[in-house]
Amino acid sequence: MADHIRIGIAGHGNLGRGVEAAIEKNPDMQLAGIYTRRSPEQLTPRLASTPVFSMGVLPEHVDRIDVLILCGGSKEDLPRQGPELAALFNTVDSFDTHARIPEYFAAVDKPARANRKTALISAGWDPGMFSINRVLSEALLPDGETYTFWGDGLSQGHSDAVRRVPGVAGAVQYTRPVPEAVELVRNGARPVLSTREKHRRECFVVLEEGADAEAVRKAIVTMPDYFADYDTTVNFISADELARDHQAMVHGGFVIRSGNTSAENTQVVEYSLKLGSNPEFTASVLVAYARAVHRMHQLGQYGAITVFDVPPGMLSPRSAEQLRAEYL
Repeated sequence: MADHIRIGIAGHGNLGRGVEAAIEKNPDMQLAGIYTRRSPEQLTPRLASTPVFSMGVLPEHVDRIDVLILCGGSKEDLPRQGPELAALFNTVDSFDTHARIPEYFAAVDKPARANRKTALISAGWDPGMFSINRVLSEALLPDGETYTFWGDGLSQGHSDAVRRVPGVAGAVQYTRPVPEAVELVRNGARPVLSTREKHRRECFVVLEEGADAEAVRKAIVTMPDYFADYDTTVNFISADELARDHQAMVHGGFVIRSGNTSAENTQVVEYSLKLGSNPEFTASVLVAYARAVHRMHQLGQYGAITVFDVPPGMLSPRSAEQLRAEYL
């Protein structure tokens, strides 16, 4: 296994389990261990041979891991874990609070650069794959407008944010594109759309016993960066309903660029995803970028980076020669 990229998983929720599954599909990788804040004995990995450790021993395992994939939430976990762990390991994470990416990048960059580590932040499908397509389509069609629509689907980050509201026992959140807005853009129009006009958000919430429903609703719909700029509906349901009706983690969306190459010709570029499992696809992206981080670290590129800094060929297990011969 000496030639394998040794991957550590920090956190074992839906995303961490997705990373486990993704590593099994990448023969050039080896799962070095899962690191959890829970008691390791309480965690059951996909493969019985996978070692499980307490998160507290990570500083002792720096020589066992080539890239550590951080699977915590963006609201509270990653802002603390990202900078701390980037001082010790090469890391990849899926920080997805768009408005705070510049400050998070700076917080991770300083310790990573000081300790000659490579830390890729905000990988996944958005931010991540959609980010690349926004930049690419704008470069190809400079005279145009770009529109991003998410859903219809369950958002992990927003669901996590709702679950952290005091009084919430369980919750999921769905992002719904506004159909009229999508149709306008696909037809080549360039409408000026507010955040509220492009999407709406719908939450399904199980209250803790004795919780004030109106206080919970208000805390959700006024939450900055997550819900304040959207028409948000909060539905209160039972724990049984949550378990029965809201366990599937489908998601997806599309990036559309509508532009003109001349006065006579309108061009529309669209990139779309339809995901049967949001966390498993996000995990697959993280694992591919872990390969790139490992390679870039070996080339001496240190500090924080994003998907914009990674050549596509770095993501592939294939050689540059093979890519030119078979894919170009």
